[in-house]
Order: sequence, then structure tokens, then C-alpha cells
Amino acid sequence: MKNSFQRGLALFLTTIIILSLASCGGGDAVSKISSKVAAKSSETDKKIDTSEHKKIVFLVLGDKPTNGRMEASMAKENKLLTQKINTELSLQFIEWADWQAKYQLALASGDSSIDLVGTATDWLYAWPLVRKGAFLPLSEDMLSTYAPQTWKSVPKEDWEECTSEGKIWFIPEDQYTQWTNHGMFYRGDWAKETNLSNGKVTRFEDLETYFDGILKNHQGVIPWDVSGPNNLWGLLPGYLESHTQDIVILGVDPAIFYYDRSDPYKVISPFMDGQEFVDAVKLMKKWGDKGFWRSDVLNYQGDTRSLMYAGKSGADQHHTQTFVTTTRPQMNAKQPGSDLQFYYWGEENKNVNRDLITHGALAISASSRNPERALMVYDLIRNDKQIYMLHNFGIEGKDYLINKDGTLGHPKGYDETKDALGTNFWYGRIDKFEPDHDNWDNAAKKQIFEELDKVAGKYALSKFVFDPTKVSAEIAALTDICNSQMPSLAYGKAGDPVQAVAKFREALKSAGYEKVKTEVQDQLNKLKSSQS
Repeated sequence: MKNSFQRGLALFLTTIIILSLASCGGGDAVSKISSKVAAKSSETDKKIDTSEHKKIVFLVLGDKPTNGRMEASMAKENKLLTQKINTELSLQFIEWADWQAKYQLALASGDSSIDLVGTATDWLYAWPLVRKGAFLPLSEDMLSTYAPQTWKSVPKEDWEECTSEGKIWFIPEDQYTQWTNHGMFYRGDWAKETNLSNGKVTRFEDLETYFDGILKNHQGVIPWDVSGPNNLWGLLPGYLESHTQDIVILGVDPAIFYYDRSDPYKVISPFMDGQEFVDAVKLMKKWGDKGFWRSDVLNYQGDTRSLMYAGKSGADQHHTQTFVTTTRPQMNAKQPGSDLQFYYWGEENKNVNRDLITHGALAISASSRNPERALMVYDLIRNDKQIYMLHNFGIEGKDYLINKDGTLGHPKGYDETKDALGTNFWYGRIDKFEPDHDNWDNAAKKQIFEELDKVAGKYALSKFVFDPTKVSAEIAALTDICNSQMPSLAYGKAGDPVQAVAKFREALKSAGYEKVKTEVQDQLNKLKSSQS
């Protein structure tokens, strides 16, 4: 998945779009859709009629592949879907350029051709979209009738994570093991050239030693080549995770509102209070002056991961899953001996959380003309192994191979960066259908997964659904300030760090920071009372 810090790129526009949704129905949206689902639920006691051929559209995130492999595989998948439920499936892609705005617009449009929607509560604004009427509530009758295998396999407590006001809104990706905690990929071979202990980055500040080594030993290589417009907040959130016990409160924009692990119901903000943010901005100023990233970082929009693969950048920033499944295998192939390693934010202070089961989730569009058939399609993709393999891995013998040891391999000459299937089904994967790949470092995967499993905590506010209605104007103003000022702070382009932070904080206060904080706190207090 693309860098989650890209969330900042379109937050202001996203907020405006959400407000427009509200103006088109807002508070009545959920009740109107609930009436629609009640009518659907009353039909579930009837025998399922699949006599009419249906075409279902699945809205997914990612760039549409152009190599023809997806079309070939889906042609076979659709033959099976037609045989089983008289249905065809097509994918509609929200491409990565301006993905947040495009995703919101697609769901705000009321497009009745969209049926299945890939969503998430932490990076795809699932709960705000629920409030604005974008999704259809899923009754137990609907799920048990049209997605019976999924309904039976998801535990009650996991359905509860997808429930608000007594209604189920999504299907969780709760049976797939992944870690999407972020950090920095770095070359082990180059780290060994420095005086880092055991050639490892184990603290945030160790990155400076590593980057210094690149400047000294590898002329022409940018230590961390990064696209500022696609990573507006840079390393600032990572610094804070690695120097505090603070956790960002999901679903509240902009992402400056946190809780401390010791008291999850008290709203705090390391961006507004304390010394850590000042220290972070000072360090970024120092690193920028040293040349750890390109001078035009605030405008550069190149593919920096490809530059790492080419040996022209010494690091890349993303999460554990990307390291295990993508960047380490690719570096092994493209830069043999590079020994790519991963330092994750909060490693030194054990400030890391497990993934939410709704980091990937499936919703039904409120405008779908065929929600029942859409659920039937999803139930097969998720639970029918033959269809699952076609949808996620392609055609056996052409796109993938199953080795004697059970690992998944690829035909000779296969290049993941050119030949990947690209269906991007991140909304219902199942461990039992997900073999390890033969080009993964499965020993390294096992080691890091076990390490994270021992130290990771659980996000404490998974049932918190923030309603921004009373402070929507202030949120838009705060988001605008963060989008305009945070990049300069993150890349050392804001002048004197102390003065720049003071200016930033004063701007947020003037824009209504305290009002938003108070509203978040009030809603957290209500949640706490209801749970106790």
C-alpha cells in the first residue's frame, strides 16, 4: 500500500468533499439507508434467485495494471462466477495520484454502478463515510443469506468492531496476519560500513549515522530520496512515536490529536505541547542542511522507491508488510548483497500497535443496485480457494507456481514490478490461502513478526467514531494549516525551528485547535461512560 503519510496530501479537499456529502443529506443519510436495508432484509427469507445475469463493480485502490495479466485472470474468474452465481465482476481503480480526493468523490457521486467498496477505518475514512450515508448497513439476515461462509467465520467480537448504533457497516479482514506499522528501510551492507552497533539501526537517531555514512562512502547517492508532496509530514510522526508513548487518535483530522498509553481517554497533542516536537523539527533542520534529502524535496514527485532499487537512494519509508513482501525481495533481486533491513518507529521504546482488523474492510455502496449479488461475489472471492487464487495470484503456470515445499513462486523471467496481477484485494485476505513466497526472506519475516507480536499493544479506541459536525469549519482550517506549514517543518525549510514551531502552534490555536480538542474530549468522555 502507498505511504500512509500521503493522507495529508488531500485532507483539506477531502474535508470539503465530506462536508458536501453532509449538505446533501447529512444527518438523515443513515436513517434513509437503514430503511433501504430493512426492505432488503425482509427479502432474505426467499430463495436466492440468480436467474438474471448481473455485473458487479468493485471499487479498489491502486494504479490500474496495463500488462494484461489482470484481464486474463479475471476472464477465468468470471467464468467461475457465472457458473456459480450467474455474475461477472469488474474492478474500478482509484489511482494513487490524488487518491483521497478521487475516492471521496466516487462515493459522494451516488454512482449506482459501484457495488463493492474497499475501505478501512484508519486510512480510508470508513466511519466518516458511514455517517454521510455512503455505505449500506448489513443486516445479519443479509450476511447470513448472501455471504454465509464469511458470516460464520467472523467471530462475534469482530463483527462488533464493525458495528455502530446497532448496525454492521463492514466486513473485516480479520483472518489475515499483517503488520502495517511504519518505519525506515535501509541497506544492511551500507550500515555495516558505519560505526553502528552490529551494523543495525535500532534508534531513531541511528538514522543520522547511517545517512552520514552514505554521504561519505557513496558519492551521488541521496541518503533518503523522498517526494515531499507525497509525504507531507516526513519523519515527524515517526520521531514522536519513537520518543513518547503517544498514539494518534484515528478518524480525527488533522492527525495531531493523540492519547498516551497510560490514559487513552485523555486527548493530548505532542504537536502542540511539550518539547518533543520542537526537538524533532530541530533534527529535521539539521538533517536537511546536511543533505540527507534533495534540496527540491518540497516539489519533487519522482518514484523514489525505484531509485532505491537502482542504488541511487539509500532508504525508503513504509511499513513491515511492504518490507517483507516487496522491498526486501526486490532489493535482493535488483541490488544483490544489499541486505535490506527495517527499523520501525517505536522500536526502542516499544511504542507500536497491532493492526486493526478494519485496516482492510469491505463495504457495500449505499447506491448499489445489486447489494445481495455483490455480497455473494465477495463471499466467493474470500472463501472459494480456486476463485481466491485467480483473483489474488492469477493463472497458475503463467502468473505463479506452487513449489513442492508449498511456497508460491513465479515462472522464469517474472518481474514483480512489471508482471504483477494488481487486483489489490486488501479487504478480505485469509491466511490459509496465502502461501509464503519463495523469494521472501521467510526467516526474516518470522523473526520480525514474532518480535512485534511480543511487544505490540492494542489500539485502545477502536470503537471511537468521532463526529466532526460541530467543529467542521475548525477542522478544515486546522487541516489547511497543517498542509501548508508541516512540509517546511518536516524537511528543514522553515527557518529557525523554535520560531517556526511557535508560529505553527499559534496558527493552530487561532484556527480553533482548543475547540476541536474539547469536542474530541467530550465525545471520548461519552464513550468512556457508555463502556463503563
